[in-house]
Amino acid sequence: MKKLVIFDLDGTLINTIADLGACTNYALQKLGYPTHDIESYKFRVGNGINNLFRRALPEGEKTDENVLRVRREFIPYYNAHNTDLSRPYSGMVPLLEDLQAQGTFIAVASNKYQEATTKIIGELYPSIRFSAVLGQREGINIKPDPQIVFDILKIVGVDKTEVLYVGDSGVDMQTGYNAGVETCGVTWGFRPRSELEPLHPQHIVDSVEELRKLTMK
Repeated sequence: MKKLVIFDLDGTLINTIADLGACTNYALQKLGYPTHDIESYKFRVGNGINNLFRRALPEGEKTDENVLRVRREFIPYYNAHNTDLSRPYSGMVPLLEDLQAQGTFIAVASNKYQEATTKIIGELYPSIRFSAVLGQREGINIKPDPQIVFDILKIVGVDKTEVLYVGDSGVDMQTGYNAGVETCGVTWGFRPRSELEPLHPQHIVDSVEELRKLTMK
């Protein structure tokens, strides 16, 4: 079994789409832009919030200036409301508690900005002692750049051969590949199996129980 399991956050550990969609819609509406159906945000998230805003803005309005305008409205509102509707996926809390009990290191690697990543994990996984919780940080490239994985390996002190990286999107599968670590795609998140399969992760699981069998001794 692996010594360290690294989890993506949105769509893997926690279903955050309702809060992400509602808060983005709030920011768009404040600036006079049309809003979107919450489910449609599943295909807008995953590459950091600036890319989320760019995808949410109307055609012809996707400028860097407008992205920053949306960001200024979004961040304080999301900071106050990012756990209103977000919840861990069923079975994930017990799985992480059991991994922790067997001595497996647990970490988070997210493209969500650091402040929100830390707050959401702290509020929704209070019983878990994560070895590292890393989000999007100034000056560090976002996933699929593998730097976030390398930073976690350095913090925990394990070799990449002892790691399993778990995520729900093509970005996650590319991150695992770029980092040279064993990778597992999950199908309960924001993206379909059809996005995961072409990237050939070592594993794809359809349930937390399947992930349990893969990660528990």
